[in-house]
Amino acid sequence: MKLLFAEDEIGLSEAVVDILSYHNYQVDAVYNGQDALDYARVEQYDGIILDIMMPKMDGFAVLKALRSEGCKTPALFLTARSEIEDRIQGLDLGADDYLPKPFHMEELLARIRAMLRRRDTYLPDILRYADLSLNPQNFQLSCKDRSVTLPKLEYQLMETLLRNQGIYLSSEELLTKVWGYDTEAELGIVWVYICYLRKRLLLLGSDTEIRARRSVGYTLEMKK
Repeated sequence: MKLLFAEDEIGLSEAVVDILSYHNYQVDAVYNGQDALDYARVEQYDGIILDIMMPKMDGFAVLKALRSEGCKTPALFLTARSEIEDRIQGLDLGADDYLPKPFHMEELLARIRAMLRRRDTYLPDILRYADLSLNPQNFQLSCKDRSVTLPKLEYQLMETLLRNQGIYLSSEELLTKVWGYDTEAELGIVWVYICYLRKRLLLLGSDTEIRARRSVGYTLEMKK
């Protein structure tokens, strides 16, 4: 499988290329949007991974140009921008998935595998755990015959928990993943939003709960 990887942060690019090469992917690495567009126009790739904030041309513009030219190569946005509006814009432009930084390499590899399975059309993955499902299109959290539309930060927090099933995430990790690198929010805000989600789960009658482990973090588990 051959991938195009566009990322202007050299250290991150080298680390990701090393991991992908180790897992038997061929990777062309570029460091600005114009090169990404030029490479994608002349090479046949199985998948494209794009940062959004790049010199010369941002990732949105690159993908918009490619899709307008009929390119159907699956594309994944890899970016520090985690706002819901940015995700919607990327998906509307024809992206297949969206992975905010920071991320675990294992998750990146899983997203790439999923992206490569969806070659010609994109159907958003419904995230599931036990009796819960989360729809990325309308931000609805559902359980059995009940559902609720989550506000932006609650959605992003629940999405993060669902994408990291079986993994305890610390408050620091959740703050960075949901609120972003440059947030001025206090660490305690994570606990506040965990409480909001716990109330949602109770109202939905879910058999799932957000389990806390002191000095470790939070994860989703079935009630015992």
